[in-house]
Amino acid sequence: MRTAFLYARVFLRNLLRYGLVRRNPSRGLLIVIDGGEGAGKDHQIERLKEKYPDAVYSREPGGSEYAEEIRRVMLESPHARDASGRTQLLLVSAGRSDHQEKTIDPAILTGRNVLSNRGVCTTWGYQIGGQQGGYALKKAFFQVFDLIFARREPDLYIIMEVDPEEGARRVALRKGKPNHYDERRRDFHLRVMESYHTFARLYPFRVKFVDANKSKDEVFQRIDAIVGPLLRR
Repeated sequence: MRTAFLYARVFLRNLLRYGLVRRNPSRGLLIVIDGGEGAGKDHQIERLKEKYPDAVYSREPGGSEYAEEIRRVMLESPHARDASGRTQLLLVSAGRSDHQEKTIDPAILTGRNVLSNRGVCTTWGYQIGGQQGGYALKKAFFQVFDLIFARREPDLYIIMEVDPEEGARRVALRKGKPNHYDERRRDFHLRVMESYHTFARLYPFRVKFVDANKSKDEVFQRIDAIVGPLLRR
């Protein structure tokens, strides 16, 4: 019951405050490209870089010097796998705050668009959903969200949706050492995708899903159809 009330309050607030993406000509946009492991975010963002080189491209965890140090702790520490959802949420939120202050705000306030590889919806998907955060963590998520994005929330979330088995197959083909999220079981990744859909219901005007099971070219065409008109303005 408490969770339902919390969701209803967040949804109504967003319904009243936000509609479709609206462009302030003096400010840039913050666009988050997200999705499960093996969705192909890195590839698609590289293609966007080639087509729209004037945008600022960043990532989370990371995106600023301090936040990159937090990224290493979150993904590479031998203790990271055993860290709770609460610990991971607080770590990534600290990095996100620095990323927002040092990289995102300076760019969008001077009219440049920012595309971030992952963002706040990853925290909802992975820590709230995948790591099964309870009511207290959900409440904390929205409190931290409002603190970090007091001046400017993300304008658009593109969530690349991939079947966990297909995602695992792609991850196995990657070069380099997998991180502890790559190696988690299928039920973890199913919870992540289910949580992305919950997030989308809370921010209905700002989330677009892309079927990432399709070919790379088809996926890029869909993403470009969404972001192209915004980046070309």
